[in-house]
Amino acid sequence: MEKKTEKTFEEKLTRLNEIVEKVENTTLSLEDAMKLYEEGNALIKDLQKSLDEAETKIQVIKDKQ
Repeated sequence: MEKKTEKTFEEKLTRLNEIVEKVENTTLSLEDAMKLYEEGNALIKDLQKSLDEAETKIQVIKDKQ
């Protein structure tokens, strides 16, 4: 069984951009639009968490100087 690997920040951001592009430039059913909205919202939360963690690490480094 193959282990599922976590996507990188950049991969998540790329997927979010793909979702935005699809929603803005195509006609979607309500069901498809809702699925993309849910996926995009989860990505936004995950990306924000990554940014918050990076900011915390940077602050720790700055405080040690």
